[in-house]
Amino acid sequence: MSGTPTFAVAPSFMGLGRFNRSAAYTLAGIPLDIGVTNRTGARSGPAAVRSASRMLTDGDHPHFWIDPTRLDIADIGDFSIALGDLAESYRLIEAQAEGLDHLLAIGGEHGITLPLLRTLRRKVGAPLGLVHFDAHVDTWPDNFGQVYGHGSPFYHAIEEGLVDPQRMIQIGIRSPVQREVWDWTIGKGVTILTAQDVHALGPAVVAERVRKVIGTGPAYFSYDVDCLDPAFAPGTGTPEFAGILPWQSQAILRSLTGINFVGMDVVEVAPAYDVSEITALAAATVIWDYLGLIGSAKKG
Repeated sequence: MSGTPTFAVAPSFMGLGRFNRSAAYTLAGIPLDIGVTNRTGARSGPAAVRSASRMLTDGDHPHFWIDPTRLDIADIGDFSIALGDLAESYRLIEAQAEGLDHLLAIGGEHGITLPLLRTLRRKVGAPLGLVHFDAHVDTWPDNFGQVYGHGSPFYHAIEEGLVDPQRMIQIGIRSPVQREVWDWTIGKGVTILTAQDVHALGPAVVAERVRKVIGTGPAYFSYDVDCLDPAFAPGTGTPEFAGILPWQSQAILRSLTGINFVGMDVVEVAPAYDVSEITALAAATVIWDYLGLIGSAKKG
């Protein structure tokens, strides 16, 4: 019993000991939640996800057969935000993401995706494809009268030309939504697969649909944990009944081979409402699966 206990790893994601911004893959926390519209607390998400990730440090990924910690990956800590100032926080996030090769961001609320896409759009030089797991479309033009918030990042991303809506697919949607918002989203060319669609079609069909929509161009992966049924992810600010199941989510992600992902985020973990870290572990596992996906593609 004199050895180091297995839970005593470094407080970085998966116990990473590398912290340089020049790594091929960089992980950063973005503890922002001043743009939420229901329960606050996602600012504590990065710390909770890092803590839960200690469960993923003991061996290879059993699907992709690589050890994600052996990739050229660094945890560069948390981005700075402007307390109480959403627009300035977006500006700071955008600036801090500049120059990073392939960023994996831990939210924080879903509004963080907008400034990250602004940075990537400049880097890539063209609108990105988008794979978006969520209970909500997040294409509202405003949030209860506010221009920015966690319900509008993809409205602005489409309007600013950051993403190509013809190459955008949303998975797990099921929340109340105004018909005009739904029609606007569909009218722009976005593909929506509801949670019921996922249940009916199955992961293999959904993954094939994703690949068909996204094509071969650069794409971004954005995962809101409220896509999951709240029985399995209670620790989030806007839970919605009858979500997709963890095994469905994982099977879809693991099947997204051949997509040219250039960045990702996992958002909306609010640990104050969590039970036994299950939501934080779900978020950490999404990042782990994503690393397995892109790492195996690079290796292969």
